[in-house]
Amino acid sequence: MEYFPIFVKLKDQNCLIVGAGEIAARKIELLVRAGAKITVIAKEISTAVLDLQAAHKLTILQKPFIPSDLRGFRLVVSATDNAKTNQLVAKTADEQHILVNVVDNPKLCSYIFPALIDRSPIIAAVSSGGAAPVLARLLRARIESIVPPAYGRLAQLAEKFRTDVKTYIKEPAQRRIFWENIFQGSVAEQVFAGNEQTAERLLQQTLSQQEDGVGLGEVYLIGAGPGAPDLLTFRALRLMQQADIVVYDRLVSPEILDLARRDSEKIYVGKQREKHTLPQESINTLLADLAKAGKRVVRLKGGDPFIFGRGGEEIETLMQQGISFQVVPGITAASGCATYAGIPLTHRDHAQSCTFVTGHLKDNSINLNWTQLAAPNQTIVIYMGLVGLEKICQSLIAHGSPKDLPIALVQQGTTTNQRVITGTLETLPTVIAGLNIKPPTLTIIGTVVTLHDKLNWFHNGHAS
Repeated sequence: MEYFPIFVKLKDQNCLIVGAGEIAARKIELLVRAGAKITVIAKEISTAVLDLQAAHKLTILQKPFIPSDLRGFRLVVSATDNAKTNQLVAKTADEQHILVNVVDNPKLCSYIFPALIDRSPIIAAVSSGGAAPVLARLLRARIESIVPPAYGRLAQLAEKFRTDVKTYIKEPAQRRIFWENIFQGSVAEQVFAGNEQTAERLLQQTLSQQEDGVGLGEVYLIGAGPGAPDLLTFRALRLMQQADIVVYDRLVSPEILDLARRDSEKIYVGKQREKHTLPQESINTLLADLAKAGKRVVRLKGGDPFIFGRGGEEIETLMQQGISFQVVPGITAASGCATYAGIPLTHRDHAQSCTFVTGHLKDNSINLNWTQLAAPNQTIVIYMGLVGLEKICQSLIAHGSPKDLPIALVQQGTTTNQRVITGTLETLPTVIAGLNIKPPTLTIIGTVVTLHDKLNWFHNGHAS
């Protein structure tokens, strides 16, 4: 992060603008909205700034800037077209530890003006750190289109009831749940519709119906997809933002974990071959115990929770103990990795069926229906098959698959680290032996693999 985002209270604070052109006028308008007391220093004063003086009681000093002018100011903006003046303002401000912005010169700035979404008292800011201000403004416009002005009135209503809610609901986690329900339910809808008296009455009724103390929580079993964070579903993202605790496994990328609520507790329960942080039974019990403590728990699993994700085992425990839960499907690794590798799982000329299997079983053995898997005109997708790949290839050949049957290994599919290694049942184990393969990986077997070179649309610099 080049700049740390903070919001500075400027009400009744002395701020200096050096320069009095059109750009200076725009900066003055922003600072005026924050309640700043503004002084302008410039040799020439534009009409726009003179108009602002009459409306906002600006102090204007028509003179050249000198270093002693900076005494007593909280922050300064230099908006002149004179490079030497801008440099002098920046240097003097740094020496006096005063926040300074030099328009269109990020190197001289100790702070920058972000693109603002003003729904006072809700304020959002978008910044590119000066690298791409036009892009920041485009993002601001996109956010403004989905955040109606009524959000400001909703925040004001919440402020009005904040003390009452804190007095009535003493447990912080329960208060958070109360407010999230308010902001996403009928109270908010009434505010958005302009019925603020009705909204206030509904909020009061909802508060009076609350029973303080810890209630039963809920578990959200969420498929995190194959790795790329933008492949999450909208529902997954919404529930991740509500969760008090996130229980996640080894295949969940840091980028996806960053999308969870910032102050949520993160509990790692990842499992690797012959190395489990927690056995599955303990994970099942952990989810239930956390929900019983009144927590909203996200169980975040790579891929889809019901495809080799052991999600069925987890919700069996929750059902037995009467705990409320939701299951949010994710894009399974087979679909995501195959798509990003340009390998269709089914194709009229190559495969009329597709079989998903896991590369190791409960006892770490590889004991599959090799006769069925060796049948022609199908695609086989093998999860967790990297360690046993050589045995898998040998077993398929022994049961009738041709030695030259195409096979692909997809490493970290859908991410910028994706790598696709292709070969045949006979050659691939030897090919990957000299490569530094990093899990997670997925194996795809069948003649559809021959389409990879032609349909490889995801060009990230690593695909082969």
